[in-house]
Amino acid sequence: MCGIAGILSLKIPQNERFHQVEKMGERIIHRGPDELNYFENDCLSMVHRRLCIIDLQTGSQPQTTTDGRYTIVYNGEVYNYLELRQQLNQKGYTFRTQSDTEVVLNAYHAFGPECLNQLIGMFAFAIWDNKEKTLFLARDPFGIKPLYYWNGPHGFYFASEIKSILAAPDYKASLDQTAYHDYLHFQFTLGNETFFKDIFKLEPAHYAMVSRQRHIKIQRYWEPNFSVDSYHTEEGFTHKLIELLTDSVRIQLRSDVPLGAYLSGGLDSSSVTVLASDLLKRGIKTFTGKFPEGVNYDESKYAKLVAEKTNSEYYETSITPKDFTESIQKIIYHLDEPVAGPGSFPQYFVSKLAKQHVKVVLGGQGGDELFGGYTRYLIGYLEECIRAAIDETIDDRPYVVTFSSILESLSSLKQYKPLLQYFWQDGLFGPLNQRYFRLTNKASNISDLFITDEIDTQKIQNRFDQLFKRKNVFSYFNAMSYFDQQTLLPALLQVEDRISMAVSMESRVPFLDRRIVELLMKIPPTIKFKNGKLKYLLLQMMRGVLPKPIIDRKDKMGFPVPLAEWLRDPHNPVHHFVMDMIHSQKFKQRGIYQTQNLEQALHENLPSMRGVWGLICVELWHRTFLDS
Repeated sequence: MCGIAGILSLKIPQNERFHQVEKMGERIIHRGPDELNYFENDCLSMVHRRLCIIDLQTGSQPQTTTDGRYTIVYNGEVYNYLELRQQLNQKGYTFRTQSDTEVVLNAYHAFGPECLNQLIGMFAFAIWDNKEKTLFLARDPFGIKPLYYWNGPHGFYFASEIKSILAAPDYKASLDQTAYHDYLHFQFTLGNETFFKDIFKLEPAHYAMVSRQRHIKIQRYWEPNFSVDSYHTEEGFTHKLIELLTDSVRIQLRSDVPLGAYLSGGLDSSSVTVLASDLLKRGIKTFTGKFPEGVNYDESKYAKLVAEKTNSEYYETSITPKDFTESIQKIIYHLDEPVAGPGSFPQYFVSKLAKQHVKVVLGGQGGDELFGGYTRYLIGYLEECIRAAIDETIDDRPYVVTFSSILESLSSLKQYKPLLQYFWQDGLFGPLNQRYFRLTNKASNISDLFITDEIDTQKIQNRFDQLFKRKNVFSYFNAMSYFDQQTLLPALLQVEDRISMAVSMESRVPFLDRRIVELLMKIPPTIKFKNGKLKYLLLQMMRGVLPKPIIDRKDKMGFPVPLAEWLRDPHNPVHHFVMDMIHSQKFKQRGIYQTQNLEQALHENLPSMRGVWGLICVELWHRTFLDS
């Protein structure tokens, strides 16, 4: 895991360009404190900050092919590098290191951009072609590793983090209104926009070719295929999935430094922990966080069950309001942009704990988006079942679930009655795209906190539809999960990357293996969402492997933060922190908040916390990146 940055320019003098790249590298020292190296020629300067994980002795970067044509700076891990290395050996390639970096470089030399479809892992890299004088940028299929760019008046800038590009003397930071309006609606942004005007992210599963004259051509190299496999059985799919997930964990255990696992006690992280321990034939170091405010904010009893089963070294941290007030500004700095939900805050402290013991950590990110773990899927299908029952069309075609089959899953909605009330207030039985747009809408929680007059909801709906109405996605379940994989998942992976990198630690996510995703896309939705059961297939895969209380859990938590309790208590430091923020002149003059009766509006928003978190996040982002 590393940090990369660079400038392609024929206008900036080489010594000035190098000076700028030095500053860009300083901004991301946390991504790679172990080594610092540069590449320079007449039009390109690149910096590489290395966090040593594989091939500690000879894996330094940048690396150049033996013929001198290609040079790479690379961030990530390609887990099947040993297998690819053997293939390249057979084609006549020789290797000077034991690193996956050299494998990726030679794979590009051998296959060009097509090599991306052979890589299993997480990556974002830049390769300079000294013959064609072009710069090639690429990002992994799911966006696990980040890559941003800005094509300025004097040069093309790219980096692992936005803060690195902010070192460019010509760039003047300002808020991108499209991204801001997306955030107010979804709490993430659609497309390639970022909160910083004119700075874009290279989207997952895309590569860019940049000419010496800074002309950019961007192309998608992979997308899921939803052609349903109707020949195999549920049992066959389950067997193959557990086989693939086990192999994904196996190759992600490849490391030359100590390795552990995040363990919340939920289904996803528990699955990864148990499989890793079985493969290692010993316990793995595990890391858990909790809040002392009570059982609604503490999953540690479940985490301990898994740790006991696997004979793991179990480490736990208890997080306090003081931790929030002392760290949240720093966390926002590391995140680069406002994010969805306050989970990044406790994750930071669990990561700090883990870094004291390991340099690589495995996690369960991606399980919800791949296996259907969000309650809104059930809510969406409940409405469709009611519609079909009323219209007497339930027998006209094979429904993923029926009204009778979904009944046993409805107890999962017990704590989601407010969402159901909101969802059915307007548009009942409308087109599916409009219904899921409403289900993902967080704007109802912020209208009393933010000025929303300028938000063009129809424009956001149109951008949403471009993703949701994908061709050849024939089921509501696949459409919902595909949208989340393209939008919410990269947003959550941004948090995963930034928080682990903030403490100079590598985070790996075994669920996000292309082989697993491609198989899941082919499985009929009638199996994936059988009887409306969330994560049905993953539960079947892990039944008998995980402790029974983990399989039987009904209280999905997702690392909740007791912000509401803290804000209600006038003696709590978080209450003082937020009150000081909203009473400040900077806040009042910002021009984006509903400053009248704000304290009352904050109190009314506490039950959902979405709006309150968005307010804190957006204001601290302004203070961190625009005011300064």
